[in-house]
Amino acid sequence: MLINVKTKDKTQAEIYIKEWKIGMELIVAICDSELIGKKFNEGKLTIDIKGSFYGNTKVSLEYGLERLKKATIANIVGEKIVNAAISEGLIPRDSIIFIDGIPHAQVIR
Repeated sequence: MLINVKTKDKTQAEIYIKEWKIGMELIVAICDSELIGKKFNEGKLTIDIKGSFYGNTKVSLEYGLERLKKATIANIVGEKIVNAAISEGLIPRDSIIFIDGIPHAQVIR
């Protein structure tokens, strides 16, 4: 189940983000802050939320959404950031998968 992130919460919620610029692509990996360093398994699916991939830069949800708007490729994990990205029209709800209850989406534009 995805939570509803209210507009005022977007400046208070914190997420981790890492970006790469490769040619014309902007790749963004982003996750809810409380998930960093954790690993989730469900059946054959595993997601390992490492700081080496999702970064060690903690930013506001609002800033993360602005970066996602510019991304051509994105990897998004966590209830707060996934729900906010859906609310902003950045990802469709039906593109979300859940691994051990943790929402995950990948975007290619």
